[in-house]
Amino acid sequence: MGIINRLREIFAIEELKNKILLTIGLIAVYRFMAAVPLPGIDPLQLTALKDGTSSGLLGLLNAFTGGAFSRASVMALGIMPYISASIVVQLMGIAVPYLQKLQKDGESGRKKITQITRWLTIAITLVQAPTYIGTIQNSFGLGPEAFLVTGPTFWISSIIILTAGTIFAMWLGERITDKGIGNGISLLITVGIIASFPAAFMQEVVSKTTNAGAGGIMMILIEVIVWFVVILLTVLLVTAVRKIAVQYARRTVAGNIQNVQGSRDYIPLKLNAAGVMPIIFAQAIMFLPIALAQRFPAIASLQDINGLWYNVIFALLIIIFSFFYTAITIPTNKMAEDLKRSGGFIPGIRPGKDTADRLDSVLSRITFPGSLFLAALSILPAIVYQFGVQQGWSMFYGGTSLIIMVGVAIDTLQQINAYLLNSHYDGLMKTGNSNRKSNK
Repeated sequence: MGIINRLREIFAIEELKNKILLTIGLIAVYRFMAAVPLPGIDPLQLTALKDGTSSGLLGLLNAFTGGAFSRASVMALGIMPYISASIVVQLMGIAVPYLQKLQKDGESGRKKITQITRWLTIAITLVQAPTYIGTIQNSFGLGPEAFLVTGPTFWISSIIILTAGTIFAMWLGERITDKGIGNGISLLITVGIIASFPAAFMQEVVSKTTNAGAGGIMMILIEVIVWFVVILLTVLLVTAVRKIAVQYARRTVAGNIQNVQGSRDYIPLKLNAAGVMPIIFAQAIMFLPIALAQRFPAIASLQDINGLWYNVIFALLIIIFSFFYTAITIPTNKMAEDLKRSGGFIPGIRPGKDTADRLDSVLSRITFPGSLFLAALSILPAIVYQFGVQQGWSMFYGGTSLIIMVGVAIDTLQQINAYLLNSHYDGLMKTGNSNRKSNK
């Protein structure tokens, strides 16, 4: 009954209802486009492509695109080029003075950075599109009957369509962010991941119930319980914060500076401040063995995402990138200056440099266990795979997929709750105004 009442509250707010319906509609359009194959390809002849992208790193990439990669869809590259462009622009912001200036220019600077990201997305797509076409033609054993059109006509048209598909996915994500509910780009990735969930779970059920000695329904029940525990731990990782007590000597209230003795607040430092970015960085590097395996057979074993050395290197990269990304995204010096400017200080710590050093020290101490937790969660799919869990189902036990899904779910629910809270405040204000008018 609680869920039903909450849904009634949500759909009773016209603005929130329209945002949710718009979001669902745009996601439906994205999923429909992901099923449309490239012109000149026979979708009935893509069995080899689907088998070749069912596991390994390509299987992970296929999951992020909601299966569009294995369908040779017009959305085969999905939103991934946009994510790559965003990461590049964010990293360049550390070293390029022009981007640093834009980051400080507020809304106008943000719009320019967004425009730069869009153009870089197109450039990355124009590089990835021919690579994708060449890969499906040469690396998966597709017969000539799979390609109804060949030659320059097929290449040029496919590159244009794949680029247009990525631009359209980027536009859908931005529209969801601006007009819908939640972060559009993250929602598109999440929906793509969830799209493979039913098939992966049913494959696991069939495997456990048809194979003698696999454990049957009891093993499925144990796996589901473990999965829920992992989800709970992921929620704790995403939401855990260390609160740093702050004392304010003065506060600005209604334009007047008032002395507020003993007024306390907190600076929340997240246990996993880098979010899912360390995993994305690490996986981008771990994609290199696919390209280099033919020239350097010694590293061919790193293509196995369930292998020992792959996961050892993967975990180490995640720990390193956790510290790196936290250091570049959490400006402790700026936080200390802002705190000093607003009349705040950490009890027992002098404002300015000492405060920045204190914040940096605390952030480093909590980032270490956070990075270890993140690394353990990232290699958990490989661990459960060793216990007989199917490849597709094991992906939902951790890694990028689970962290993205949990993070997006929490962010979306927080936005919905904010709308509900504002609606209640508006209702109270209207009631108060009507009471005052009746008293008059």
